Amino acid sequence: AGYILSCGALLLLFYWKPEWDVWANCIRCSLEEADIVLLRTTDEFQRYTRKKVTWIDLSTLAPPVGSNSDGPLVADKDSVINRAMMKQQLKVRSIQVQKIRYIWDFPVKEFKKVGSLEDSNTCHSIHHKFGAGLTREEQKIRQLVCGPNAIEVEIRPIWKLLFKEILNPFYVFQAFTLTLWLSQGYTEYSVAIIILSIVSVGLTVYDLRQQSTKLHNLVEEHNKVQVTVCTKSEGCKELESRYLVPGDMFLLDGKKLSLPCDAVLIDGSCVVNEGMLTGESIPVTKTPLPLTESPMPWKTHSMEDYRRHVLFCGTEVIQTKPTGRGPARAVVLQTGFNTAKGDLVRSILYPKPVNFKLYRDAFKFIIGLSPVADVVAMALLLLTVAVPPTIPAALTTGTVYAQRRLKKKKIFCISPQRINICGQINLVCFDKTGTLTEDGLDLWGIIPSEGSRFQEIRKFPSSTPLPWGLVCGAMASCHSLVVLDKKIQGDPLDLKMFEVHQSFSLGLPAFAPVEGIAILHQFPFSSGLQRMSVVSQKIGEEQYDLYMKGAPEIVSSFCRQETVPANFLEELKMYTSQGFRVIALAHKVLNLGKDVDMSCLERDEAESGLTFLGLLVMENRLKQETKPVLRELAAARIRSVMVTGDNLQTAVTVARNAGMIHTGSKVILIEANEPEGSSPASIAWRLAEESKTNTAGNMQNNYTNNWQGETCNYHFAMNGKSYQVIIKHFYSLLPKILVNATVFARMSPGQKSSLVEEFQKLNYYVGMCGDGANDCGALKMAHAGISLSEQEASVASPFTSQIPNIQCVPELIREGRAALVSSFAVVKYLTLYGLIQFVGTALLFWYLIQDVAITLLVCLTMSLTEAYPKLAPYRPPGQLLSPPLLLSIILNVCFTIIMQTCGFLLVKKQPWYVALASQSVVKTVSPTSPGGNGTSSGAQSSVLSYEDTTLWPLSSINCIIVAFVFSKGKPFRKPIYTNYASLGKAFKPNCCSHLFQQFLCTPVIWRVYILLMLVLTFCVSFFTEDVILQNKHLWLLLKAWFGYQSKSQYRKWQRMLQRDPNWPPVNRKDFAVKSTDEIYINPTYEHSNED
Repeated sequence: AGYILSCGALLLLFYWKPEWDVWANCIRCSLEEADIVLLRTTDEFQRYTRKKVTWIDLSTLAPPVGSNSDGPLVADKDSVINRAMMKQQLKVRSIQVQKIRYIWDFPVKEFKKVGSLEDSNTCHSIHHKFGAGLTREEQKIRQLVCGPNAIEVEIRPIWKLLFKEILNPFYVFQAFTLTLWLSQGYTEYSVAIIILSIVSVGLTVYDLRQQSTKLHNLVEEHNKVQVTVCTKSEGCKELESRYLVPGDMFLLDGKKLSLPCDAVLIDGSCVVNEGMLTGESIPVTKTPLPLTESPMPWKTHSMEDYRRHVLFCGTEVIQTKPTGRGPARAVVLQTGFNTAKGDLVRSILYPKPVNFKLYRDAFKFIIGLSPVADVVAMALLLLTVAVPPTIPAALTTGTVYAQRRLKKKKIFCISPQRINICGQINLVCFDKTGTLTEDGLDLWGIIPSEGSRFQEIRKFPSSTPLPWGLVCGAMASCHSLVVLDKKIQGDPLDLKMFEVHQSFSLGLPAFAPVEGIAILHQFPFSSGLQRMSVVSQKIGEEQYDLYMKGAPEIVSSFCRQETVPANFLEELKMYTSQGFRVIALAHKVLNLGKDVDMSCLERDEAESGLTFLGLLVMENRLKQETKPVLRELAAARIRSVMVTGDNLQTAVTVARNAGMIHTGSKVILIEANEPEGSSPASIAWRLAEESKTNTAGNMQNNYTNNWQGETCNYHFAMNGKSYQVIIKHFYSLLPKILVNATVFARMSPGQKSSLVEEFQKLNYYVGMCGDGANDCGALKMAHAGISLSEQEASVASPFTSQIPNIQCVPELIREGRAALVSSFAVVKYLTLYGLIQFVGTALLFWYLIQDVAITLLVCLTMSLTEAYPKLAPYRPPGQLLSPPLLLSIILNVCFTIIMQTCGFLLVKKQPWYVALASQSVVKTVSPTSPGGNGTSSGAQSSVLSYEDTTLWPLSSINCIIVAFVFSKGKPFRKPIYTNYASLGKAFKPNCCSHLFQQFLCTPVIWRVYILLMLVLTFCVSFFTEDVILQNKHLWLLLKAWFGYQSKSQYRKWQRMLQRDPNWPPVNRKDFAVKSTDEIYINPTYEHSNED
């Protein structure tokens, strides 16, 4: 009844505020009894969602043969399904949130996620419980409870998209305004706005529909994959992948297969392409989960390296290697949207809300203009005159123009509202490999080691071949390369090492005295272990060789110390400090019997007591665009931070070479360690070797002034392990470190996302630029993520550049700044137009023809001005309700009132003035006198007076003046004269001639007076806007005068650290105090480890 009585207004209010709907229509109760659940996000937006609790009925399923009603419904006793079942009714309570299903766990009294195997399973239990497959009855139960194994993205119907768009508060206000204006006969402008709004809404709906279709097509093909599933009762049979459930066992029979779920490999090995997840189409070898009796959960047992056993949904199996027991087998871990690919798709469907004040301020602005109108008889009409309803459409149009300009520069955008945010970016995180540096590695040289001494370096290319020996054997066999379609594929480092080895030695038959080398077993590389090993055998010989390659510090720890050169660390530091990537090689002869089962070989036992062979020195060159772009960003006072998975020393050197760390600046290496035994967590601050030439004593006061405290002459650098320890045990130190941290090395994908979030907490506007490899999470988390990869992984990134270098970053910031300034200019112009019209309406109660002739055309073309080619060393204002913008509007309103009032009073003092000149029929001026209504015919009655004749040109040309004044060019946009469309529309001859047509004839001298008033208004307005309000130095002086300081968190920390004489700490070690420091664990990082 309330919906009907309120004419749908209550329904609309409840659509905007679902929590009010729940509070009005539901009674509060316990979660166990609830039929409706009200969910609230934990972020700063605190958005509410209303969810209905549903029941899943399992009574139609026959109970498993031989089971009793009191027994567990599924064989896995730890499964949440058993705890969620109402035994008598055979029903399960569930809710679905963002495509994930949750069921009610009765003992725990909370909703638990379903669609995954329990993490508490051990290696042994996975083999034992699920190795032979599920029963047919259990499959059916799990299918009903977990839902289909499909990532289904519906193509949203146009009517749904349309309703969602037009129910936006902006458009609802616009509809109210237009209805009121049409009822008053104000037809021309109303029709024009309706057409503009239809085009604007149509473009938005078309864009959303295209994205929906693209995402649907991307995931749909993987929902109907045929897999061979084995059950305990019925053996193996082919099944469509949508019927897979967690716990199912399926076969990998050697055919290429796009994995339809997350699964753990329990038998055999396979090679997969994880390009969808990592952005790099590099084959990755997967090994089976070991069958051990360890009581630890299987993920904990495998530590951070558990991924080597997991086949992720969406990745492609390109090669399988069965064992003697039959084809490779895998157990389904997760299905549907719980999978790795499902999580990626969900992040696209439900992106992190954009916290930007422009749209929120624009709405406040509209509400704030409401009290302007206080004439009782025409209150509503005057209100809607003063509040321009074209604001939402004009803002949308400006974004569309910016998107089109970006497209011309090969930068594609799937989230147009983020373009304005790019104008506020003041910190950019860069991945290193493939982003700042070239993708591939070049072999620079080999340093063999013999008799615990380094030999002479052999640089590449070289005319002298490397003699055949163990180093050549390691280069030929210690890799994870595979031959696919008659082409060698694999990790770029492995490829380069193998190619160079061929040209170095094997290409010359005299130096290759072996027929070939067979790789019998592989211990794959992982970022956690930082090494890989292979067991190989020379063809025709019985000896087994183990070769290892990896991070030099790690490899040397597995070698017999008498084989490691004494100057190992000095030699390593010499090359890493020059920016080279260094790989160490080692070897061991294995004493294995004949016909040994390699799958039973223990890695820890095999990888011990090795002989150190030498170092491979690889060169990773900077891209030629890197230095100029970083220099441009630094000149614009935009911080650059490197976030990489590479070695810390290499990363610091690349940062120096690229210009991120300036010559003379000091680098402080931070090393944090977890608690060990009784000793608490520690953090050590050490000056990097190349920084020790300068004393640490003068560091405190030597801040650079040109960046206004943005940076100083020292930089922190750390690796991912230290970052994790700081997050857990030294969280209070993190803001102090982040305001001057420049290099983060050995960072995992989860840590990258966490770092971006921590920067955002300090009120930085963060951009992230990566090539798609391990950067997906950070690209999604940043205010503006820019992917240089066109892989599927980057479909989640708001921006994608087809030009694979970082030139896109300043381009995007330039366009963002131009779009932001244009948005503010349009809002200011439309506000001034509304208030100019309001003044005229309040004086004479007539409406202006310039609505269609000038206003619409000008506000649609103002945003066409392109971005200024040089980045300014400061950002445009980020708030609509900031002092310069509000003062601009207030002062221009004052100028308008003064000018129009002067014109209104002066015309009455002229000797030729007559109070009411004549009444005539005018066809062009809309519509009414104060007391009358507009007629339905084309000709309308209007009273002509000298007041009209004077105020009409003053108001109309004033609209053009403010459009010109607000279309400021440098430093964020090109000058107004480059925007030919806007100039053409504003100064169109027939528009201007309109202003003096069909009015009373006045003396020429009076027209000159009107022109002088307009010229004076233009000069005053332009001087005020350009010389006073847009004067950056003046505002800085005023801020200093009044003692105003930025409220951004990072600015507060910078000011605090400048006053701290003990910061930064150097050559010092601190320990965590458990009672105060050990209070925070970053949820993003914890989550990333679980996944």
